Amino acid sequence: MKNQIDVSAVKIGVVGAGGWGTALADLLALKGFKVDLWVFEKEVKEQIQEYRENKVFLPGFQLSANIFPSNDIYEVVLKKDLVLIVVPSHVMRETAQKIRGHISPGTIIVSASKGIENKTHLTMSGVLKEALPEIAENCFAVLSGPSFAREVANKFPTVIAVGSKDQKIAGYIQHLFATPYFRVYTNNDMIGLELGGAVKNVIAIAAGIMDGLGLGLNTRAALITRGLTEMRRLGLKLGADPRTFAGIAGVGDLVLTCTGNISRNHTVGKKIGGGMKLKEILSEMRMVAEGVKTAKSVYNLSRRLGVEMPISHEVYHILYNDVSPKEAVHRLMTRDLKHELDVN
Repeated sequence: MKNQIDVSAVKIGVVGAGGWGTALADLLALKGFKVDLWVFEKEVKEQIQEYRENKVFLPGFQLSANIFPSNDIYEVVLKKDLVLIVVPSHVMRETAQKIRGHISPGTIIVSASKGIENKTHLTMSGVLKEALPEIAENCFAVLSGPSFAREVANKFPTVIAVGSKDQKIAGYIQHLFATPYFRVYTNNDMIGLELGGAVKNVIAIAAGIMDGLGLGLNTRAALITRGLTEMRRLGLKLGADPRTFAGIAGVGDLVLTCTGNISRNHTVGKKIGGGMKLKEILSEMRMVAEGVKTAKSVYNLSRRLGVEMPISHEVYHILYNDVSPKEAVHRLMTRDLKHELDVN
């Protein structure tokens, strides 16, 4: 694997020390990069400094000495060649606004967060472009694909995609992150990559609900297949390349989150299918299940655009209108019969 990047010459800041942010920071640090990591929680910063472990969000993994944790976000982003932002989608705008004016205009901004903002219905790169107008459009990029943080930390073979409108930027990021266990493809369809990463979390909640109800493999296969159709419909309406949804950030990420028992979104769904209420479930969780908030965005956006997304809509009604999972399944299965393939 060829990599011509001089690790000593690249200054990297990672904003967000959840499981995924920590895993990506460690991947880069193990390659020899010195990585400044912004940590929101004082206790997590102290854990990383003292024990070289993020015991809250990525327990059980020894972290590289090349990671330098800090609670000072300005210190982390100042004079960097690349800033990787990995925060929950609902705080993306607030976080970006904090660092506005503290980032050099030529800095590459990479989002590894998955979601759609509730009020604006923007993807995470859209939020960043609005909040950071001093950064040129070609300097924004996104990472997406089937990638549980713990498995990346375990160095299990993982494949993701980097999206940017500038192929040179995409290629640079590709080589920056690539390792023998972390393969990176480039893709210039940023909106497709981001929609795949967002909508799959909503479908994963549905898959968890099906498992919580004790339904079988037939049901799961149908759900994944029709969920992919919904993802593609929304993507086409917003100008995405349909081929993206047949790739790793589409069907790949969808299969992972709908079948992986460590998916937070699947876990939320499974507990709902087992009879728990959403408020009760969320009160027990410290990490964010992105699909909960994204379900509201997808519901409102798809209705505004006139895109048919029945599974996503039923997830919304279960989460926010207290519709019973069994009633939602019945409504899906008794909809008007039609041709499988979309007309367009």
